[in-house]
Amino acid sequence: MAQPLTIEDLRLLAKRRVPRMFYDYADSGAWTEGTYRANESDFADIKLRQRVAVDMTNRTLATTMIGQDVSMPVAIAPTGLTGMQHADGEILAAKAAARAGIPFTLSTMSICSIEDVAANTDKPFWFQLYVMRDRDFIGRLIDRAKAAGCSALMLTLDLQILGQRHKDIRNGLSAPPKPTLVNLIDLAFKPRWCLGMLGTKRRTFGNIVGHAKGVGDLSSLSSWTAEQFDPTLSWDDVKWIKDRWGGKLILKGILDAEDAELAAQSGADALIVSNHGGRQLDGAVSSIAALPGIVEQVGGRMEVWMDGGIRSGQDVLKAVALGARGVLIGRAFLYGLGAMGEEGVKLALDIIRKEMDITMALCGKRDIQDVDANILVKGKA
Repeated sequence: MAQPLTIEDLRLLAKRRVPRMFYDYADSGAWTEGTYRANESDFADIKLRQRVAVDMTNRTLATTMIGQDVSMPVAIAPTGLTGMQHADGEILAAKAAARAGIPFTLSTMSICSIEDVAANTDKPFWFQLYVMRDRDFIGRLIDRAKAAGCSALMLTLDLQILGQRHKDIRNGLSAPPKPTLVNLIDLAFKPRWCLGMLGTKRRTFGNIVGHAKGVGDLSSLSSWTAEQFDPTLSWDDVKWIKDRWGGKLILKGILDAEDAELAAQSGADALIVSNHGGRQLDGAVSSIAALPGIVEQVGGRMEVWMDGGIRSGQDVLKAVALGARGVLIGRAFLYGLGAMGEEGVKLALDIIRKEMDITMALCGKRDIQDVDANILVKGKA
């Protein structure tokens, strides 16, 4: 097999190796998937300015995100069920991120627990929090992240109510997969994945089972999650979480300038322009389309990042040019993980790094911190 050269190459390989319900979980959106597709296609409408006869030596992509040194303006996004793309997926992705010199974010809905990742990696990571009705559980989850040495807390604001994701419903998504005839036939064609899963004990939601009241096994988990996402989430809860955490706080899921203003007033350190990868409100604008207005609204009072649709280093560069301090990648690293495990995540990051570096040079820049809207063709952003 030829070495994958693009994120698309990794996606195609992951599609062959990952069971359908988990591949579809990663590679799908809500309802018509219009916003999911727009996240990618809107990047293509942004055109770059080629510059020539400029010094392209001694280039650097190094910068900071909330004061943390990063080798490039990229972090691994929190993604649920990562450990179902590949056995021990969260641990492997965290290791790959550490090797690449970028942050890793662990999801509340991960397969490997906070403690699993902390015990198997030697770099601090970020933890992403969903707000549940059980505030005692949320408080203990925050305390567990503190005890694990997590260096930032990322609060997701756009999942008070779960968007309707037709592929997940049709596939009967569960972790681990239920032993139905359709699933067993699918698994028979995924021997690499099955062997990996046989070799690990981590096959369900490690942050929840055994930690939340009344959830001691798989039979009680599905009913608990259906009941627990809190539709009453408010900015008062953000304040409570900020005070309970006491460290760096990132707000994820901002897509509107009014919400960006409230985020800036909250005292958080960064916000992420995000539509949850097109998996929540179908028909919402793409993240890259929303980015410039939110950057303008915030006006430097906090760092602005974005996620959604990043499939290349050029996409990262375009986001930085439009005002993002950094980006988070979800599907791009999941494709690498599903395709080739830890080395696949490392390869995905290497691909993005190389594409960003070459593109920055051809746009006449040597330092990522000097990249701005001047590298874009006017009227195409």
